[in-house]
Amino acid sequence: MIALEEHPTVVAYRQKERQTGMLVVHADEIRRIALAAGADDVGYVRIERAELDDERKHILKAMPRARALISIVSRMNREPIRSTARSVANLEFHRTGDHVDDVAHRIVAELESRGVRALNPAMGFPMEMDGFPGRGWVISHKPIAVAAGLGRMGLHRNVIHPKFGNFILLGTVIIDAEISSETQPIDYNPCLDCRLCVAACPVGAIDAGGAFDFGSCYTHNYREFMGGFSDWVENVVASGDVADYRKKVSPGETASMWQSLSFGANYKAAYCMAVCPAGEDVIGPFLHDRKQFLDEVVRPLQNKVETVYVKPESDAEEHVAKRFPHKKIKRVGNGIRLTSIAGFLEALPRTFSAKRANGLRATYHFTFTGSEEREATVTIGDGLIDVRDGHEGTADLQMTADAQTWLAILRKEQGIAGALLRRKVKVKGSPKLLLAFGKSFAI
Repeated sequence: MIALEEHPTVVAYRQKERQTGMLVVHADEIRRIALAAGADDVGYVRIERAELDDERKHILKAMPRARALISIVSRMNREPIRSTARSVANLEFHRTGDHVDDVAHRIVAELESRGVRALNPAMGFPMEMDGFPGRGWVISHKPIAVAAGLGRMGLHRNVIHPKFGNFILLGTVIIDAEISSETQPIDYNPCLDCRLCVAACPVGAIDAGGAFDFGSCYTHNYREFMGGFSDWVENVVASGDVADYRKKVSPGETASMWQSLSFGANYKAAYCMAVCPAGEDVIGPFLHDRKQFLDEVVRPLQNKVETVYVKPESDAEEHVAKRFPHKKIKRVGNGIRLTSIAGFLEALPRTFSAKRANGLRATYHFTFTGSEEREATVTIGDGLIDVRDGHEGTADLQMTADAQTWLAILRKEQGIAGALLRRKVKVKGSPKLLLAFGKSFAI
């Protein structure tokens, strides 16, 4: 039997290994490969970059030997995204999304042929749903694109490319090789601070002062994605018969859910992207005649008669009634059913509402026991929230709770009063602070 080191495959590999040494890919070659694969722009960063501090552990989980990342941009056609017909806009989203995944696949194939290990997480879907409603994505494309100089985050929380504006979708390729040089963040923000995204958002998720209401955006725009689908299924299960189901779900909603399941999930709005005039290729009509731009791009979306999905008694419900009385309000659940304390803590920054917090300033120490032991500090003040592991500083309120009991309370499967009586939840501090905490989130 031939020794492993004498096998022709091993001999060929060792010879190649001696010739190449540590693999370094030239930045110009990466750009050539990406553009040839169909990308409209490309940037590249080493994994050590400070801008990736929050993302690094997720990158290394996906690829433990990761050394660098390639960020790619694919441009979307603008007029379809601006269309009031959501089928037209969604077709553009899905076609471009598929193109991003195809481009990333081609880049990986080319790099593999050169001996570089590479991985391309999905542009958006499919996602890792085991931990839903916690983090479902492998890596976040936006901070990588910003670090790689492909744009900056606008007021609407979309990356704005200096040339293509926010009419882009992003992809990332992780590689195990060094890159000869990196691209750097751009030195200005293409966002014009025009606030048209604020004016167009049907649920008021974008605040002119900079705050963002993730819960309202998630409930409406992503109605036929993960959480909204869960809520729809629960409506089906809870209906006693066909007539009862039809009271809860209109024929149009049923048909739209079928369309999402058979073709691709429907975004209900994304109007913030549609009206954004930023970017060298985009800004012309806005500069030449702002009134005409408003009449042709912004007002058709504002004036559209449509159903807007909101959580009951939410900021979004109040906003629609006041700002868009011609739109139909439909109260729904957003399908967020927390199943772990880790998911609860991770969801807090995304579901926090500065408006609902209404001037609250307090530090909370949480201690969870039982099936999931965890300590955390949540600080709320000046319309901001900070969540950290462990107990830090002096708490205004301390809460100790059995993990499963607390999750059941969040899912409204049991009340907090009974849990307090059974000592499954213990509170030290003013109960008003706990009440104020609960009102500050759209969970």
